[in-house]
Amino acid sequence: MLDLYNLCMGLGQTAATGADGEAAKQSPVMMFVLMGVMVVAMYFLTIRPQKKKQKEEQQLRDSVQIGDEITTIGGIVGRIVTVKEDSIVIETGADRTKMKLMRWAIQTNNTGNERAEAEKKALEAAQAAEKEERKKGKRRKKGEPVEEPTTSSEE
Repeated sequence: MLDLYNLCMGLGQTAATGADGEAAKQSPVMMFVLMGVMVVAMYFLTIRPQKKKQKEEQQLRDSVQIGDEITTIGGIVGRIVTVKEDSIVIETGADRTKMKLMRWAIQTNNTGNERAEAEKKALEAAQAAEKEERKKGKRRKKGEPVEEPTTSSEE
């Protein structure tokens, strides 16, 4: 950022140099341009990623279902037994203690993470199988007929 500032100020001074070689005062317009660039940079570096993360967390909280295992922001792990508009009821522990929690207290959906990992593995397996099919197709020469397995038995 400091280099950008020096570059902008250097360009401003070069443009504002008088005919007699003396540097004129820095232009206030250049200062406003620099401040605008810094505001835009702060937006893209801090505010935008934070909003994206909040949106993902809200989507996670809205997608919980009965039977999902969750972890709360306090570290409590439990299985969801009831889902309401703004609250949930979980069972936790061996004695199946029920606790009512607000949806905003959900930190992770452990069951949802397992589902996502299973879907990812299935996708990777499908892509690997497709890749193998392409390799087999390339090995066969063009115009060569595909051999079909014979089921006749000769005795």
